Amino acid sequence: MESNRRKFIKKSFAAGAGLATAAIPIELMSKSFHHTSSPRHIKATSEYVPSPQKGAIRFSVIGLNHGHIYGQVKALLDGGGELVAVYAKEPKLLQSFIKRYPDVKVASGEDEILDDDSIQLIASASIPADRAPLGIRAMKHGKDFMADKPGIISLEQLTEVRRVQKETSRIYSIMYSERLGNRATVKAGELVRAGAIGKVVQTIGTGPHRMRAASRPDWFFDPVKFGGILTDIGSHQADQFLFFTDSTEAEVVASQIGNINNQQYPGFEDFGDMMVRGNGGTGYFRIDWFTPDGLNTWGDGRLIILGTEGYIELRKYADIDGRDGGNHLFLVDGKETKYYDCSEVYLPYGELLVNDVVNRTETAMTQSHCFLATELALRGQASAVKL
Repeated sequence: MESNRRKFIKKSFAAGAGLATAAIPIELMSKSFHHTSSPRHIKATSEYVPSPQKGAIRFSVIGLNHGHIYGQVKALLDGGGELVAVYAKEPKLLQSFIKRYPDVKVASGEDEILDDDSIQLIASASIPADRAPLGIRAMKHGKDFMADKPGIISLEQLTEVRRVQKETSRIYSIMYSERLGNRATVKAGELVRAGAIGKVVQTIGTGPHRMRAASRPDWFFDPVKFGGILTDIGSHQADQFLFFTDSTEAEVVASQIGNINNQQYPGFEDFGDMMVRGNGGTGYFRIDWFTPDGLNTWGDGRLIILGTEGYIELRKYADIDGRDGGNHLFLVDGKETKYYDCSEVYLPYGELLVNDVVNRTETAMTQSHCFLATELALRGQASAVKL
């Protein structure tokens, strides 16, 4: 009986293989497809040649409520800026900053920095709701402003920031760090601009984050202070969508938000997604606070850029397939699959922003792009269906 069963299975597999082969058109069987077992490995470099001039501008910091401030300061220092002073209401946050930058002057208050005519730019990672009002005060004092994202948390704030920026001709820059502070994303921009994948059709972005609620301050769970998940993390994705599709106009097609697993924080949102459409392409992105503790970093951020002649996929902060670190870029075109190690690509944002402050230009980011990315996220938040 067992012998007969084995014979039957063997005959069935043979017949299935024959049917599968017979179903393949002859022209496809005879066509030769290029295939490699692993992508060609490339150590990526940047097309941008850095030439920062030390001390090109003097800048100060007001507001230390998010750790992103350290990335902002590093970008400005690397770009040639000189850190002058810092002010924060919270002694513990202030002490941590002074420990990192022991030569910085501790200001007695916000006005001491705003009234110092030698300071050209103020950087801030204050509580999100406070960033736009601070930026408005900075611009009215003749200073440029660099905010952590979200740099603006309501459409009303956006209207006022736009008005004051236009009146003062100051720079209001928001550091969308998932693009401007990520080496693989910078390299992807260079490749897309060079036509490596043809015309961009769509971007798909995912921005998962780790929760760790016990380590979060109270304002983190208050939507009045942080603006909501699409306003916050979604602004990263809106920025990337506009940049890679080269869209100067955009609208929200659909959006949704929800508190799936954190009902102990009634106003909090741990999931959101959006579908968007621009005059250069389409986009979809999903963001959440569900990064599991088994991942070796805070979030497995990904970006897929679909073009007419190929696609790019970024594994920004981790490659769960086994490669160390982050900044992984994969490119597939009509000839081959390539892997780019982008760990040494130069990040030009800080230097470009410093140059913009000096030269009154818009090389780091146009003001219209900065505001449109924020507006897209804000409109997605405002119109979102609640799950």
